[in-house]
Amino acid sequence: MELRQLKYFEALASTLNFSRAAELLHVAQPALSRQVQQLEVELGAQLVDRSTRPLKLTNAGAFFHEQSAQVLARLQEIKTATRRLGDGSKRWVGIGFAPSVLYTFLPKVLHQFSVENAHLDIALSELTSVQQAEALKAGRIDLGFSRVPIPDPAIHNILLSEERLVLAVPAPSALAQEQSISIKRVVDEVLILYPMAPRPSLADQILHQFSVRGIEVGRTYETNGLQTAVGLVAAGVGVTFLPESVQRLSRSDVAYITLSDAGVTTPLIMATRRGDTTSHLGDFRTAIDKAIAC
Repeated sequence: MELRQLKYFEALASTLNFSRAAELLHVAQPALSRQVQQLEVELGAQLVDRSTRPLKLTNAGAFFHEQSAQVLARLQEIKTATRRLGDGSKRWVGIGFAPSVLYTFLPKVLHQFSVENAHLDIALSELTSVQQAEALKAGRIDLGFSRVPIPDPAIHNILLSEERLVLAVPAPSALAQEQSISIKRVVDEVLILYPMAPRPSLADQILHQFSVRGIEVGRTYETNGLQTAVGLVAAGVGVTFLPESVQRLSRSDVAYITLSDAGVTTPLIMATRRGDTTSHLGDFRTAIDKAIAC
């Protein structure tokens, strides 16, 4: 099976017309037909129903189209990433981030780094830790920041800091009058967890805090975003745990309570491709270390 055949079939599957597909590929129609037929022979399956107008993909053809499109997309990602990694004058830096890290020192570091490295084009993408792993390996980003380490041998996880969690409660509630509170006091409240997917996530870290203390979690409510979780707290749906820095998200209808339990923290993780020695990655780490030291 040749890459050319995959590209030919992709064009045919997209247009369902041999003439239009041949025009897109800048080849003669007989050459296209021949390559598709050879592909069908090699696979031992008919991919296209030629008896209908327009053409129709068979079940096997639809499956092959879905899979081959992913292969072609992945090959393009590899090509792009390899070109960037091999270019000593690389001018593009992709950075992925989970929403909660934007309340830390990271925005300040990003601003300072972009000012000091005006020759670099910095692209930011909001991604979960799972999405960051895929994007790092595909070359779509060079750095990822999240709360969850990525368990992948191709990814290098760097622990930047541990941040304490606080409890967000509705401002009118009795809990809002507390100066500090223990986790065991939360079991009678509806616990709002986020993100709901993908897992593992900050939600699992919070549940772990209950588990290690032998505390059974009561009622839970799952949502996908930090902002939504805080909004649900304001609406009186329940309570939620947040990284301490998120208190900057000041709202009159939400109170933030310090936890009296020790070790209730969430990590701030920086992830890179293992073995990536691009110089500006080191420069960015230096900028982060300076920010942490301040």
